[in-house]
Amino acid sequence: MRDVPVLYIVVPCYNEEEALPITAKRLAELMDDMSARRIAAPGSRILLVDDGSKDRTWEVIAGLCAADGRFEGVKLAHNAGHMNALWAGMTLAEPKCDCVITIDADLQDDVNAMYGFLEAYRNGADVVSGVRSSRETDTFFKRNTAQAFYRLMKRLGVEMVYNAADYRLLSARALKALLSFGEVNMFLRGMVPMLGFKTATVEYARGERVAGESKYPLKKMISFAIEGITSLSNKPIRYVTLAGVLCALLGVAMGVYVLISLFSGQIVAGWASIMMSIWLLGGMQLVALGLIGEDIGKIYMETKRRPKFILERYLHDGKEEP
Repeated sequence: MRDVPVLYIVVPCYNEEEALPITAKRLAELMDDMSARRIAAPGSRILLVDDGSKDRTWEVIAGLCAADGRFEGVKLAHNAGHMNALWAGMTLAEPKCDCVITIDADLQDDVNAMYGFLEAYRNGADVVSGVRSSRETDTFFKRNTAQAFYRLMKRLGVEMVYNAADYRLLSARALKALLSFGEVNMFLRGMVPMLGFKTATVEYARGERVAGESKYPLKKMISFAIEGITSLSNKPIRYVTLAGVLCALLGVAMGVYVLISLFSGQIVAGWASIMMSIWLLGGMQLVALGLIGEDIGKIYMETKRRPKFILERYLHDGKEEP
């Protein structure tokens, strides 16, 4: 049984000025209860990461840090994206904590599941994932596309926790191992299972946003899915190669058919078959080029070795770190 841990709760925020006061109040109450019940040790903190917001999110964070020393605030110099904001928070938390929990600012993830996270941690788990008990609150389209995405990722050989998002606990050693990963193009839901430490899951019911609008419209969800598919596996290119071989074999068969028709004196109009072949092969080529382009683009970004995030301000212990 592990000792009572110093816990850091990392909350990425992008344009969350409406939700943050509600979220901060709920997390502060949770931290009070955890401290009273000796579930979280003194020194536990709530780390709010402003991912280049365009509204008053940073002003809200600064006010929370000034009023309550348990809050820490990080302002990124520009919008680095959800994954990089999580990475920034985890990087700053790693030297100070025994474990870290990441959760979104909209409170759709049930904060009470953290009690289960910490119980699993005390029993030896290094990675604890929050898993949705159902998707009844999702639309028909979102529910079915999400399930299709998980099935596709499994088919591509990517290990993921089904129905789990970025609501999870990492122990200090799991966090240190994760932060040692050097890639720029990150897909945390696929990277965390690679760690290989003892894992556990905690089910919870996902609710509605406490305030504000969703920061994940359809366009971002599609981008997220493409990032996951292309970041962790080279199987898509392998499948495209096999499809190209199959198309080539079909082309040979079609050529044989044309020669037989020619020598037998049959007149073949051929317009439909030619157009079909053009569209089929053209589509396959475009898909193949797109997949290869995605991988080349990722290689290009990796070779630049750009930082995942750039800090502009960091508030902790009632003061600003230079």
